[in-house]
Amino acid sequence: MAFRRRNRGRAETAASGSAGPGPGGPSAGGDRLARRLGTGDAVLIGLGSMVGAGVFAVFGPAARVAGTGLLVGLVVAAVVAYCNAVASAQLAAVYPMSGGTYVYGRERLGPWWGFAAGWGFVVGKTASCAAMALTFASYAVPGPGWVRRAVAAAAVVALASLNYRGVTRTALLTRVLVVAGLAVLAVVVAGIAAGGQASAARLGGWTAVGEGGVHGVLQAAGLLFFAFAGYARIATMGEEVRDPARTIPRAIPVALFIAVAVYLVVGAAALLAAGPDVLAAAAAPLAAAVEAAGAGALAPVVRAGAAVASLGALLALIAGIGRTALAMARHRDLPGWLAAVHPRYRVPHHAEVAVAVAVCALVAAADLRGVIGFSSFGVLVYYAVANVCAFTQPAADRRRPRALNVLGAAGCVVLVAALPWTSVLAGAAMFAVGLGGRWLLLRRRGPGAPGGVHNAGYG
Repeated sequence: MAFRRRNRGRAETAASGSAGPGPGGPSAGGDRLARRLGTGDAVLIGLGSMVGAGVFAVFGPAARVAGTGLLVGLVVAAVVAYCNAVASAQLAAVYPMSGGTYVYGRERLGPWWGFAAGWGFVVGKTASCAAMALTFASYAVPGPGWVRRAVAAAAVVALASLNYRGVTRTALLTRVLVVAGLAVLAVVVAGIAAGGQASAARLGGWTAVGEGGVHGVLQAAGLLFFAFAGYARIATMGEEVRDPARTIPRAIPVALFIAVAVYLVVGAAALLAAGPDVLAAAAAPLAAAVEAAGAGALAPVVRAGAAVASLGALLALIAGIGRTALAMARHRDLPGWLAAVHPRYRVPHHAEVAVAVAVCALVAAADLRGVIGFSSFGVLVYYAVANVCAFTQPAADRRRPRALNVLGAAGCVVLVAALPWTSVLAGAAMFAVGLGGRWLLLRRRGPGAPGGVHNAGYG
């Protein structure tokens, strides 16, 4: 019980912005991030990650494995995402610090749980950044692959530079990109409706819903979850949100519900316009849907919208990963160099530079299809830990029944198991490297050192 009271005190100190050490010992002075974001900014940052490149790219792979059943997979993914959002909001209200589930895992369960969540988030979302950058380039730049990769890397450098200059600039540009992306999606849906070729017959009837089987629906849900996980950006930026105990629990569900509504409307419109077979075969599913609906003149608008939305998602992702890397470095789970906060702009500038370098490396070498599954593995593990953490919270800190935490954790495990086997193997190998590397580092430090074997994470 003393452990919980101590952690509650840490959270209250961080929430008030008063002097004193938070987890890992950062003071309210040189290492504390500035609280500049309101509820609207937090919602838009979450939307910038969810209503991004995923809506323009993910329906193709989902239709390939589930056909018309992708709509069922979308509902399954939304239910799991809601459970995860409830857990994240409940935890962020008590621990309003940068790092998200990395911090929650350490505070509620211990440093190894926190490291597993943080490692999954950093590596998985770094892969997501590469996916967003490559999607932007594929829509915006015709030409050979090396040109698209060069443009993708340039976009990463430009947006990382913007994040480097301060979080309020990030929020401002995210607002513009989100509004532009939603406007383009509205044009797409309206064009499909007005094109005259959309028909319920393209859905194939009720029997077509089950053609992919249960496994196909669950695999589609796992792929679609990749596009839903953006609300984590709100929790990971908890140290920069004003009145986090009130703002974060409001912002997370609002952002999620808006994103779910957008995905359902756009997914249904695309299926009515093109049918699952056309979507499954298309590299640009929404552009194919618009053309099949008889509104091919809108295809350039779709491409421009995909490019803009990809930039919005990439911008918010880089910010979120940088904050989690900052929290892990504060606890010596990553190199201490990454814990630096810029004296003028109050952002984790070393962490964001490191993220940009890693993403550029992935852009140069990675395959778009592979990074989506790889990212889903890491992020689902991250949220499984969040649900376990929320389950352990006392009644005074709870906002929803524990049954939602059980459903969320079970849903994450099921969706991980349903991912393509190559993604599962790559994800398992990634966790083995991370956990094994941490064990070796702790052995080298010895039991008496800060962060060592016997006092790892709380020194």
